[in-house]
This record gives sequence, structure tokens and C-alpha cells, in this order.
Amino acid sequence: MGVILRNLQKQVPLRRARLRKDVETLRHILGIQKFDLGIVCVDNHRIQQINNIYRKKNVPTDVLSFPFYEDLRPGKMPLPLHRDEQNLGDIFLGVEYVMKQCQEESLDLHGTLTAVTAHGICHLLGYRHETEEEWTEAARQTGQGMSEQTFYRY
Repeated sequence: MGVILRNLQKQVPLRRARLRKDVETLRHILGIQKFDLGIVCVDNHRIQQINNIYRKKNVPTDVLSFPFYEDLRPGKMPLPLHRDEQNLGDIFLGVEYVMKQCQEESLDLHGTLTAVTAHGICHLLGYRHETEEEWTEAARQTGQGMSEQTFYRY
């Protein structure tokens, strides 16, 4: 099982080897090594298109997640019956958008991309934060002590 990492943007120089290593560390920490995961790095134009199509929000964003298991309950691991079901889904990273945030707040790009990827993986694992109740559950289950504002930022 593995990670497919594609860089489809040219605006921001990206060290894919470092991001891949960080994602492998996240997979180990979260206990999802047996699942495949797709990560696609895109520019503002592409992430805005995807955000508009799937969320009806015509603005760029930092991360969009498309889970293989759409009805997964937070805190529960998928139970694949076949090899082709050992897929968590795909994450699109708005690298250009994240870079702008990093420049505005003097943050490290690669560290922030790792945090944003973790956020995306949480969505693949069923965590949501559309309501206050969902936010509280996501924070409790993941053990994250960060505020909702901080979570959205990353």
C-alpha cells in the first residue's frame, strides 16, 4: 500500500521527497499504512475550479478531500473486504494558496503542507467540522487541542 503524490502546479517549488516522508510518518502515526492515499498538489486556479464544482464555493482553498469511504464514522477504521477497497481517497492541496498563507504569517511551507495534509487525512477518516458538535467530536477524537480557527488555517 502506498502514497501517490502528484505535483501538477508550477507556481511554488516543492520538495516532494520531504512531503512524501512526512505523509508516511502521518500514515504510521494514524495507523493507516495498509491504505492507499492519493495526494495531488495544484495551483489556485485548479483548486478553485474543484472547490466550485464540488462545494459550490468559487474561491481557492488550502485542501479538499475526497474519501473513498463516504459514510465512515469518525474514529472508526474502514474494513476493506478486497484489495481494491484499501483506499482512503484523494486529497488536493492548494499549494499556491498555502504558500500565500505562509508568506503572510511567516510560516514554513513544508511544515504547513504537512499540517494541511493531516487535516485532509482527518476528513478521509470521517471527521467533519461543519457544525459545532462535529468540531468538538473531531477535536476530541484526534486529540487536537487547537481552536477551530487554527484548524481551518491548517
